[in-house]
Amino acid sequence: MQHRIFRIIVSFLLLALVSQVWADGGRTPTYAKNGMVSSASRLASEVGVETLKNGGNAVDAAVATAFAMAVTWPSAGNIGGGGFLVYHGGDGHATAFDFREKAPLAATEEMYLGVDGRVVNNSNHFGPLAVGVPGTVAGLWKAHQELGSLPWADLVAPAVALARDGIPITYSLQTGFARSQGRFRQYPSSAAVFFKPDGSLYELGDTWVQPDLAATLELIRQNGKDGFYAGENARRLAQFMADTGGLITEEDLARYEAVEREPIRGSYRGHEIISMPPPSSGGVVLVEMLNILEGYDLAAMGHNSAEYLHVLTETMRRAYADRAEHLGDPDFNEGMPLERLTSKEYADDLRGTIDLERASNSDPEHFAQAYESEETTHFSVVDKEGSMVSLTYTLEFGYGSAIVVEGGGYLLNNEMGDFNAVPGVTDANGLIGTPPNLIRPEKRPLSSMTPTIVALDGQPLFAAGSPGGKTIINTTLQVILNIIDHGYNIAESIEAPRIHHQWLPDVTGMEPNGLSPDTIRLYEAKGHRLMSRGTQGAAMGVYHDREAGLFLGASDSRRGDGAAVGY
Repeated sequence: MQHRIFRIIVSFLLLALVSQVWADGGRTPTYAKNGMVSSASRLASEVGVETLKNGGNAVDAAVATAFAMAVTWPSAGNIGGGGFLVYHGGDGHATAFDFREKAPLAATEEMYLGVDGRVVNNSNHFGPLAVGVPGTVAGLWKAHQELGSLPWADLVAPAVALARDGIPITYSLQTGFARSQGRFRQYPSSAAVFFKPDGSLYELGDTWVQPDLAATLELIRQNGKDGFYAGENARRLAQFMADTGGLITEEDLARYEAVEREPIRGSYRGHEIISMPPPSSGGVVLVEMLNILEGYDLAAMGHNSAEYLHVLTETMRRAYADRAEHLGDPDFNEGMPLERLTSKEYADDLRGTIDLERASNSDPEHFAQAYESEETTHFSVVDKEGSMVSLTYTLEFGYGSAIVVEGGGYLLNNEMGDFNAVPGVTDANGLIGTPPNLIRPEKRPLSSMTPTIVALDGQPLFAAGSPGGKTIINTTLQVILNIIDHGYNIAESIEAPRIHHQWLPDVTGMEPNGLSPDTIRLYEAKGHRLMSRGTQGAAMGVYHDREAGLFLGASDSRRGDGAAVGY
């Protein structure tokens, strides 16, 4: 009898443990009544929620979360990179903020090429020449000036405290530092930040203090945008670039401006899609794919059936080809056919080219896809009024260039690698040289970041996005389909297995153990090639259940120390 009682008690304890794990990052959403932040860093999510508790709105919470992640999630959270923010208010107002990095004034179209016409030593991805003019601080400042409610200084202060007082080294930080130690050791300024004073690696549970970053954040707290783009920090960054062979000058920094843009808008089965416009390709490609898929009964096909995956793959194939051919920085590319690419009529034409029994061929003579790192981060916010923010930002590679500004304490991006480095040369190996994304001074490179908000009857319903380079758009697509077509909750939609196809290379990536052997056999019988890959993305989402009067959130369990935190 006692043994039986003991087993029952153990079973309940295990159930409680599993329930907690799922609540932190699994198939059960986190629930709250007043607001929610879902990010890859629990500490940053808590900072965002504390901002909501103090009367801040979704934009205030997003600003505070983003600065906190510059301290707690250095592989992608940043003040030395850039990204995009999509906002949809409870009052129906929607807008987007572009703070993508820019090419320095001294950049040229062939700046990375040797005499043989090839990129020299991968210099568009590695070293000081790969650094673009950062946009994050300008973007957060602009969003706050337009839509924030709390004082700017109050939003940056928590990040200052985290950097000054220190944060615990988590497993993700410890393993990330260890994986990147070879890159950090190339630069004394980086080694000083990412290793202990004796040169050894930080261990799990150690406290990591970042005094130089705290000082830079304090400049930003006191002086707003000018704390980064003028004065002490601008001089320091420009001098560091000059000393190490980079191109960014004080003039580059002084000229940088974030841009408020009209979002890409679409519709899908009665829902409104609000996403990021170029220089992000995310919104255009997402809406194009949803328009194509709207013509199929995806629910009847069944989630991740062979027929369903075939239709998704053929849709991805066509939209990603259009991405490469047409999209780039709108300030340098007049006449991008955005209206046509996002129209229902164009989707009807593309759908007519899809054979439900056979895979199409991706022609190498057409458009391959330039490499784009998967080390980005995304977070989603909803406030008590139901207003939502969907924000994705990045340094490009994990830890960006791995170069920390001497005395500044922050990492620099390597986003110049997102430009087409070899003009006019496109091949099946992923090299692309089409004109819309060639290097020009002050041009912003094309991106796949896809911060998105889905609305219903003019009110925000859910916000989602993901890191993952070119997989970002397809990850966001599948989260949306899982909710609208398959009836999944926000957590189930994020945890479900995903696939990725991007036109070229002509292969479909699948997550480990995501598909049954029978599904794989039927899918391959249609002519597709499958490749097992690592996990795809790390989506973060929030959902407003108006009927229940609750907010639901989920943090992808695939990656990070993340959490959906609400109150």
